[in-house]
Amino acid sequence: MLLIPIFFVLVFKILPMFGLVIAFKDFKIARGFWDSEWVGFQVFQDIFAKRDFGRAVRNTLLLNSLDFLLSFTAPILLAILLNEIKSIRVKRLNQTLLYLPHFLSWVIISALAYQLFSVGNGVINNLIENLGGNRIPFLQEDNHWLLSYLLIGVWQSMGWGTIIYLASISSINPELYEAAFVDGAGRWRKVWHITLPGIRVTIVTLLIMNLGRIMGGSFERVYTLANKATTEYTTTIEVLVYRWGIESGQFSRATAIGLFQAVIGLILVLIADRIAKKLGEDGLL
Repeated sequence: MLLIPIFFVLVFKILPMFGLVIAFKDFKIARGFWDSEWVGFQVFQDIFAKRDFGRAVRNTLLLNSLDFLLSFTAPILLAILLNEIKSIRVKRLNQTLLYLPHFLSWVIISALAYQLFSVGNGVINNLIENLGGNRIPFLQEDNHWLLSYLLIGVWQSMGWGTIIYLASISSINPELYEAAFVDGAGRWRKVWHITLPGIRVTIVTLLIMNLGRIMGGSFERVYTLANKATTEYTTTIEVLVYRWGIESGQFSRATAIGLFQAVIGLILVLIADRIAKKLGEDGLL
């Protein structure tokens, strides 16, 4: 059973690492992978001097930091709320409805978003106008787009994220809740003194792993929700890699910026792991 995931890791994770040498070459398709001229760190100096690079780093950090604050805490709160539901049928129904967005591609989600929130003929804006309000440019103005981007991301990811936390909650000894009830603890006291400490290890582990994605992000999410009216926050590192690598054929630049992104992500994970160990947690390594 391990052969398939091991094969996947080797083919799609390990072997492509050899392609990172392109970041240190003036790569030309006609000259091939090994015969292209070696230029050292010249490619990195070129991309660091580009205005688009600084903008992409800023937007990537901004979008991912805000998304991290919302999308990391939402599954924890949702898992606690679902755990408090006593009816098994109601709990399963809510779980199914909340998990469903995770299985939709960002192409479908963005299409639904524009059908709902478009200024011209969006369902939500039609409803607002019929109620006497003014149309809101949810996806056609930079600041509104940023807020919509974050909320759509929370909606898409929070249901799936609750699976891990619900599994962690289910491992807590029920006798602790019974003892707390005998001592007169209310529902929120149980959550604060039993549930949250019980899933602390899970929270710290996922926190460390998610910090490594601060410099990453989803290309599909940004690219499909972007439009010509919103250009302030839609240039991220992932989008820049696509523009330089696929659209412009500047493979050395695209590889260099991807390598830069991966190194920063690794540094963030190591720092978070060290801090977690300083605070008495197990960490990842």
